[in-house]
Amino acid sequence: VQLVESGGGLVETGESLRLSCIFSGGPFSDFTDYNMAWFRQAPGKAREFVAGISQSGADTYFADSVKGRFTISRDNAKNTVFLRMNTLKPEDTSVYYCNAGVDLRHGFRAGIHWGQGTQVTVSS
Repeated sequence: VQLVESGGGLVETGESLRLSCIFSGGPFSDFTDYNMAWFRQAPGKAREFVAGISQSGADTYFADSVKGRFTISRDNAKNTVFLRMNTLKPEDTSVYYCNAGVDLRHGFRAGIHWGQGTQVTVSS
């Protein structure tokens, strides 16, 4: 499984960004086999769960810190998961990572497949 993120950048407080993550699974791994998630990690802090989406896309989950501002979606025909981030704050500044295989029922434990990360910086 390979995950490639894009869409990060430098924005000002209150602006928006949309992150994308493209999944490549080879002949034995299908995108729809995986719950997907976004995690983030700020300098000096632990990696934390941000948002998750079920295999079908019917169920979504969010960290309290981003509820109402972020949305997660997936396009199973294009093997892509998105994170739309609105009303960005300086505290959202982090490297954002795409994850495949997250456990959405037990503490949002991350799956073993990670992307390389994309930097999001929000200036005050």
